[in-house]
Parts: sequence; C-alpha cells; structure tokens
Amino acid sequence: MDQYPEGAFNRAALERFDAVLVGGGIMGATLAVLLHELDPELRLLLLERLDQPALESSAAVNNAGTGHAANCELNYTPQQADGTVATAKALRINASFERSLEFWASLSEQGRLDPSGFLHQVPHISWVQGAADVAFLRQRQQQLSALPAFAGMEWSEDPAQLAQWMPLVMQGRSTDQPMAATRIGRGTDVDFGHLTRAYLEPLERSGALEVRRGCEVKDLERLPDGAGWLVQLQGPAGSSELICPFVFLGAGGGALPLLQRSGIPEGRVYGGFPVSGQWLVCRDQALAEHHFAKVYGKAKVGAPPMSVPHLDTRWIDGQRSLLFGPYAGFSSKFLKQGSLLDLPLSVRLTNLLPMLQVGLNNLSLVQYLINQLRQSPQERLDALREFVPQADAADWELSVAGQRVQIIKATASGGQLQLGTEVVAAADGSLAALLGASPGASTAVTIMLEVLQRCFGERLASESWQQRLRQLLPSWGRDPIAEPATLEAMRERSDALLGLQA
Repeated sequence: MDQYPEGAFNRAALERFDAVLVGGGIMGATLAVLLHELDPELRLLLLERLDQPALESSAAVNNAGTGHAANCELNYTPQQADGTVATAKALRINASFERSLEFWASLSEQGRLDPSGFLHQVPHISWVQGAADVAFLRQRQQQLSALPAFAGMEWSEDPAQLAQWMPLVMQGRSTDQPMAATRIGRGTDVDFGHLTRAYLEPLERSGALEVRRGCEVKDLERLPDGAGWLVQLQGPAGSSELICPFVFLGAGGGALPLLQRSGIPEGRVYGGFPVSGQWLVCRDQALAEHHFAKVYGKAKVGAPPMSVPHLDTRWIDGQRSLLFGPYAGFSSKFLKQGSLLDLPLSVRLTNLLPMLQVGLNNLSLVQYLINQLRQSPQERLDALREFVPQADAADWELSVAGQRVQIIKATASGGQLQLGTEVVAAADGSLAALLGASPGASTAVTIMLEVLQRCFGERLASESWQQRLRQLLPSWGRDPIAEPATLEAMRERSDALLGLQA
C-alpha cells in the first residue's frame, strides 16, 4: 500500500488471524465451521460489510431456496444431438447436495444444528408442454430414473395425477396439448440465510470466531516474505490493518473486485456480468397454502440459468410462501446493496477483450435481458398465467431478488461465459475466491472442501484432519456416484434429517 513504504510500519503491532473470511454468507460460514471442526485452535475472523450476515445472496428472499439436487432443473440435463440427455452434471450436483445433507445430519446428531429452522421437505417437479418437450422430459426421466440417485423419479401425463401434484398449475388449464411432469418427493427447500446464522452464532458466542459487521476490505497486499497478506479494513471505528496467512473471498458478486485487488495472476483472466432478478410473491396466504411443490419449467432460448421459470413453495422468515419467477433484469451492481460503478470498475485490459467477445457471442442473452427489462406488469402477469392460468394480479406483488455475477473467463479459444461456480486460488494456497452463481449455496460443503484441498492440502492430508473430516462426513473419500452403497448410507442419515423415516 502506498501509505506504507518499505519498513514504515510495525508488523508486530498488527492484529493477526489464522484465516480471514470475507463475506458473511453461506460460503464463508460453511468454511468457518469446517476450519473450526478441523482445528479448534485456529483464530478465525469473518468480515461482513452489512449490518448482519446473510443479507445479500444467502437471504431467503434473494436466494433460489431450492436444495439444488438436479431433480427438477432441466438445464442441468441438456439434450444431445442423438436425442439423449447428458447426465454427468446432474449426478455431480446431486452428489454435492447429498454431501451438504450429510454434513447437516452430522451436526444435527451432535445437537449443534436444528434442521427445522432452515430445511423443509418439498416435492421437486419438472413440468413441460408440447410434444417435443414431453419427448425430451420422457427421455430425461427414463435415463435418470435408471440411476440410483434419481430412482424415485415419478412420471405422469395424466391430468388428474398432475392436478394432485400441482393444483394451481392445472386449475382452469386446457388439456388440448400434450403435457407431462416428473416428481421427486424427496426434494427440499433451504433457507440459506437461516442456516448461515445457525452456523455463525454458536462459533461467535464461544469465541471461536470473531465477526465484524459493517466492515469492508479496502485493499489486500501480499507480503514479500511469504507471511501471507496485509489486509486494510474500513469499519465503524475507522480504518485498520491486520495480517493473516490465508484469505477467503466469499463475498458473492463482491468477490471479483477483491480478487482483482489482490493482484494474484490467477485472477487476471476473469471478468463478470451481473444479472438481477425479480419475483412475483403471492400475498394471499390461503392461495400459497394450496400449492406445495417447486415446479420448474424450461428456460426460454437465450435465458440465463438463473431465469428458469418456476412456481416455488418456499419458507421466508419462517413463513411458508409462494413465489413465481424469476424475471431477469440488469443492473451494473455486483451486489444488491452495491454500487452502479461495480461493473465499469471491474474492467481491466486483461478482461476487456473476453468480455466483448462474450457479448458478441451471446447476443440472444443480451436481447433476452433487454426484453425482460421492457416487460410491463401485464406481460409479467401473462408469464405467471402460463403456470397459473387463473392467477389474479391482485394476489401477487413484485419483489426484487438478489444480484448474481456470471463468470467471464479468458480462454485459449476466446472469452467464455461460464454458467456455474468456480474456485480461484493462488498458487501458494494463501488466497482463494469463489466466483459465479447457481447452484452455489446448495453445494457449499463440496465447494469449501475444494478450497481446503487447494489451500490447506498438507494439513488436510494429515491423519488428525482426515479423522475429524470422516467424523463429519463418513462418506469422505468415497464416491456416491460410482458406489450405490455409499449413496444409500448417506441417504439413510439425511432421510432421518428430513423426517422421511422413523
């Protein structure tokens, strides 16, 4: 930092932590729990720029809420040229969510996590109309139901059965055209905001974790002697500095600017494109109680994955709610409570060309966003009525959801828009950042295990850490995709967590 010429400050006088976690959302909270479980002696600091943790992307009103297990999200199983669907991504996401469930089950069995506050069983349904989409869904169901992970997937084209699964969708609907749905009763809704707080509060009370609210990272400087990072903060009491050997940037859309400030070469190839969302929220509680499912349709051509339309039973602040959307929008902010300058300030010489290439190669996405921004209230209602034919505008109100920043990455073949999450880590493991969006929160345990492998590799390989990890995750080291017995053992515990067995 310019204000600290060589040797001008006393490092010994600065605060020191073993790990600094930037961002008080589900990712930083999950990593805090894992690190504490693996080494209770670590001195951990979590920094949150807002007044409380979990007010941005992890908040129930801003997050998709679906326990993403690839049960109903059709974009995870794209159709291939030969008519079959690709299943590898769906299997990976399903296994990742099972690992999250296993982690929660372990904490719950130890009396340290109450699942009733954040986890609810809700059927996951995929629903399509038209002969071509029915054929696609049938092919998907046949392939997935043959796999142990999706063996419970039900199929129906019967209007009477569909009306039982999703009464609001079928009420008043013509059955002239073909339609079909698949259903997995073991689906979940997750309030990741509640879960984040449930992770953090016990750690903070015990003194295992310090949480600083209203505190922002202004700069990061890599220390030349391999001692880690000098972190400059701005908080309610003014500016301060600290030293730590490891920094995790888990600040949602705010991670990219911080990654750029770190100066690590691994971060230079990244840019970001922000996409916002809006929901129609049902304000008639009786109507909301009449629907009990997450019903996902197919995204329109050119739409980003976060804009897959769905009629969604969700718990927000402990109350069962019903939402439809999301309607995509655009803001140059990287966070819902961010700055309109976030996008322009993120442009660098190293990512300008890839960003331009992505724009030119994704004109359908640009056009889609423009059309979404131009939508009138009547057009939003018309989109809702494609799912709920008898929807009354008086029963629904518009709510702004969270911001997501899609990854743009420079590759040998040009700029690419990457629709997922990605861990970016310094070569020496001293810093890691998480970029991207869906299905992030649902797979937080798997993603944070990747951070540990890349940044704490030697310690993770030690017998003490391996033993503690196996206590939390008995499936650790085994593959639930290739080993049906491992998946079955994981599900025995998670079904108990969900209350699906005595």
